[in-house]
Amino acid sequence: MLLALTCGFALSQAFRTVAAIMAPPLQKEFGLTPSQLGVFAGAFHLAFGGLQLFMGMGIDVWGPRRTVLAVSPLAIVGALLAATAHDYGQLLMAQVVIGIGCAPAFLVCTVFIARWFAPERFASVSGATLGLGTVGLLLTGTPLAWLIEQSSWRAGFIALAVAAAAAWLAIFVLVRDPKLPPAEAAAAPANPLAALRGYGELFRLPFTWGILVLGLFTYASFLTLRGLWLGPLLVERHGFSLVQTGNVALAFSVISAFGAPLYGRLDPGERRRRAWLLRYTLGMAALFAVMAAARSVLVDVGIGAVLSLVSGYMVLQYADVRSAYPPRMIGRAMALFTMALFMGVALMQWLTGLAASHAAALGLETYAAVLGGIALMLAAAALAFRWLPAPAGTR
Repeated sequence: MLLALTCGFALSQAFRTVAAIMAPPLQKEFGLTPSQLGVFAGAFHLAFGGLQLFMGMGIDVWGPRRTVLAVSPLAIVGALLAATAHDYGQLLMAQVVIGIGCAPAFLVCTVFIARWFAPERFASVSGATLGLGTVGLLLTGTPLAWLIEQSSWRAGFIALAVAAAAAWLAIFVLVRDPKLPPAEAAAAPANPLAALRGYGELFRLPFTWGILVLGLFTYASFLTLRGLWLGPLLVERHGFSLVQTGNVALAFSVISAFGAPLYGRLDPGERRRRAWLLRYTLGMAALFAVMAAARSVLVDVGIGAVLSLVSGYMVLQYADVRSAYPPRMIGRAMALFTMALFMGVALMQWLTGLAASHAAALGLETYAAVLGGIALMLAAAALAFRWLPAPAGTR
């Protein structure tokens, strides 16, 4: 059942990273500016992140299976809408529809794991799920680049629509919702309005704010590189072809498949986990800063490979959420955290698009501005996480 749900998550990974490979042909066909490209990539994540609270409500009231089956067909519709796009406006609309369709994809996995598996296994099983989900990133590496070069970027969206339909069918046939223990079933919200009121309780807990601030920028940093700027960076900064860029993206995706399972196994537990999160976030900021300054193909590809592996530490953020809140709040807590992750991706992709557009006026190389901006945002998020309140017993 978890494998079937992970298929849906893998397709959402593919959809959220298509911009890295499709950026050059889209720029050529529609004459997109870097700022427009950032908005195009961010539109998916804005829709995806903005719907997380409602997905959490749906999961708490109706269960993971019915929620994902009801919403995910929109990803198929959006992909077909993108494949037939005749202007930039339709592309944006398609990205929004795809983002809504993918909104429950990983959230249903995390809630399913929280309900079916023992708490001490949450980090390792979540890490394995994230690792398997990187199959979606593999699809948007060499395979997508080859398909675009052989046909067109429109064929890429059609192929993803077919794959999304197959994932929906697998979930429909294989997945059932777990039966909650009587105490948890009694505490579950009876309707969406009751679930919505439960979010207020989350915001009244002071440590929620530190969790959300860090969540806004960690995953966003890796996905902004892999899902948006990797293609333009390699093509424009280093003269790579589209297939060569796809090969690098594929390599990064293979490496990232090992990161989340690795860190899920290495989870140091509640007392040390937040210190790990702080140090790794600052380390990521430093690596982005080196990429911004070096302008070397070996540095960019080498550090990109390191980031692909090290970014797996972000699975510890889900474990941090799992341990910070009581079981009756897990569905909504996961939804709120996931919303922060993907609203952060939309924010960072938009901001880096602005940085790229204004780099020349500031006397900066385009990708120095993009990568340096990511480094600054990560460093600021790490410092905020350090100084905002933490759950009892974790600091």
